[in-house]
Amino acid sequence: MTENPYETDALLQQYLVFHYAGLAEQFPFSFGASDALGFPVRCVSEGLDFESLKPEARALDLGCAVGGSSFELARHCSAVIGIDYSEAFIGAARQLQSTGKVSATRLDEGSLQTRLELEIDAGIDRARLSFETGDAQDLRADLGQFDVVLACNLICRLPEPMRLLSRLPELVRPGGQLFITTPFTWLEAYTPQANWLGEGAVDSFAGLRASLEPMFKLERAWDMPFLIREHARKFQYSIAQASRWRRADSGK
Repeated sequence: MTENPYETDALLQQYLVFHYAGLAEQFPFSFGASDALGFPVRCVSEGLDFESLKPEARALDLGCAVGGSSFELARHCSAVIGIDYSEAFIGAARQLQSTGKVSATRLDEGSLQTRLELEIDAGIDRARLSFETGDAQDLRADLGQFDVVLACNLICRLPEPMRLLSRLPELVRPGGQLFITTPFTWLEAYTPQANWLGEGAVDSFAGLRASLEPMFKLERAWDMPFLIREHARKFQYSIAQASRWRRADSGK
């Protein structure tokens, strides 16, 4: 059986740097891809309509990885649940929730590494958060409803994305917000081609839209770059399709 890459220590360290390291620690150059940094925070700060968000809002972060967006959600929502399939990722997120800090190893060159001490902003109330392992395609039945649901860079890593998409109307309360990002990187290793959105990914966003409407109304769609550091001179630069949706009122 092929090892799940999201359980390896190499990807755990890479994602801890991606979510929590300072911007200069990730990309120390004065040129290039600095606009793609801080993606987990930007998913919240750029993705949500804060004017319509109530102080007691409840949020769900699906595919939360090591929890960067979840902690940012806790600045604005009174209760946040982060769910990810990776036990390693959730273990790190729980440590951050419990202690406010974690150590990570940043790969620089060859065998050269830098040890980073990463911390959660003291202004974030960590008591608002909880993390759990779970399959986004088979979420527990008693999650309830949320004012905000995030699914960032998750859709194209699910074997059957429609299983999640069909559950979303139940998870987002009427009037609530759904924020999705995805680079639509369809790979058979994760998603059989028969399950790619948009008639075999001819137009993936059209397929996503058809899956969500009419229960959700598209409010905005735009491009969001993100950057993942592999080592000091190699980075993954990707452009996610971002979209914010509003759950229709009951009966509409």
